[in-house]
Amino acid sequence: MHVFLVYVGDEDYWRPLPERLSRSMPDNGRVKALAFPPLGIQTLAPILRQRGHQVRMFDTCHPQMKAEQIIEAARLEHPGVIGLSFISTTTYPVAKALAGRLKAELPGIRIIVGGPFATTSADRILTDCPDIDCAGTGEGEELLPDYLANLDNPGAVAGLVWRDGKTIVRNTPRPLIEDLDQYPYPDRESLPIDYIESLPLDLPAPLSLDKFCTMQTSRGCPHACVCCDIPMLSERKWRCRSAEHVLGEMQHLHDLGYRAITLTDDQFLMNRKRITAICDGIIERKLNLRWGCQGRVDSAAVDQFPAMKKAGCEMIAFGVESGSQTTLDRLHKHQTLAQVEHAVREAKRHGIRRVHGFFIIGSPDETAQDVRASFRFAARLPIDTFGFNRLCVYRGTPLWREYIERGIIDDERDWHKWFKCSDIDPTTLPGAELNQLRTKGYAMLFVRRLFGRPIRTLGLLRSLSRGMGLKGLIGFLCTPFRRRASSRKPELPAAMVALGLEAPVRNAPATGT
Repeated sequence: MHVFLVYVGDEDYWRPLPERLSRSMPDNGRVKALAFPPLGIQTLAPILRQRGHQVRMFDTCHPQMKAEQIIEAARLEHPGVIGLSFISTTTYPVAKALAGRLKAELPGIRIIVGGPFATTSADRILTDCPDIDCAGTGEGEELLPDYLANLDNPGAVAGLVWRDGKTIVRNTPRPLIEDLDQYPYPDRESLPIDYIESLPLDLPAPLSLDKFCTMQTSRGCPHACVCCDIPMLSERKWRCRSAEHVLGEMQHLHDLGYRAITLTDDQFLMNRKRITAICDGIIERKLNLRWGCQGRVDSAAVDQFPAMKKAGCEMIAFGVESGSQTTLDRLHKHQTLAQVEHAVREAKRHGIRRVHGFFIIGSPDETAQDVRASFRFAARLPIDTFGFNRLCVYRGTPLWREYIERGIIDDERDWHKWFKCSDIDPTTLPGAELNQLRTKGYAMLFVRRLFGRPIRTLGLLRSLSRGMGLKGLIGFLCTPFRRRASSRKPELPAAMVALGLEAPVRNAPATGT
């Protein structure tokens, strides 16, 4: 069967490569984009081909892979099934619109959706969008081939949610895949896109023009942070590929000319022996790869930084979240500030070139004093880059369930939305105050970095300027201090809309002292 696999992203998930860099790269006919590759569909494509299917992939970050081009390709090639992959509620409207246009032009095409949001909201999606025929919940490596083999008998496909007339049917759940070594390596060559290595920031800055891709060596996380849906999606289990299978893929990528890899594992730093085996294998095979990963500061494998550095690890990102222990405890992070400081300092002591810290502000019950403590803590840490984002709540997270119980969210009417907590929760600081605190905090951090660690800071700025140019670098550094304009108002829960409220009712200002 001929199958289209389409990764649907929103307008903000990618950026074109700066013109000065595009001019310096050879014109190979491939689009250059500051974006992460769509590893989900890249993983599924070779599996379907192994089962005898013909597959074509699309990534909507490509200017010639928008709805019009996908529809035209479907008219010409007549695929039997189109799979739409999207990550969250922010991209569901785009996927819904694309499904509607496809069905209007080609009524006979079957459309299946997948991804985290489809897993958490499959029933709602099918009720809301009649143009989508079914949704795959959970992992797709076995589900999608099973669906293609049972198009006339969807009830036989574990993990599928489908429409039988006007009735939404949820089949028996499909168990998590235990053997992750059994599948072929993802197809990273078929999409005519060169994905450019960039910093892990909302406004990505190009790091290099080396051939770059992402890679996943494990899945899941056993923890239960209130703002994360990964534990729910993975049943709080961590599963991994063997070191030998990981090394085989790295060898394959090296032979294809890739030199920069970001590991997308939710928690890479889980198993010390496995990390040792991977690092030893990279060195023994003489793989010329630069790579980065993310993990928790309380991981058992924090002592593996020397081996990781020797094997080419140049970047580690930590989910620090807050410099206030009270806020960390409220988020059920189950880590301490001492553990954060130890992990970051060990990474830098052993030569990891870039350590990134993810921070959150605007958490429930967080005070202005807590926010300031986060910026002071970040200033004390030897991290190289950082980001402070306002906490958002998404369906599938423990915080979403908490807001339902508190009467802030009505799941029946709000399932398709996402919210900044400061817009809906009276226990959070107002958005305007958070933005003021963030602007002052960034200014303090920049000054501390420039005068406290001038050599390291100037080295990082010089590295970024190679890709962005001086004008682009100045604009990038000024971004945190600009007022962020948005073309749309923040979404509000149905209850607030019904009452005509534009902000939550706060009993007392939570500003701290």
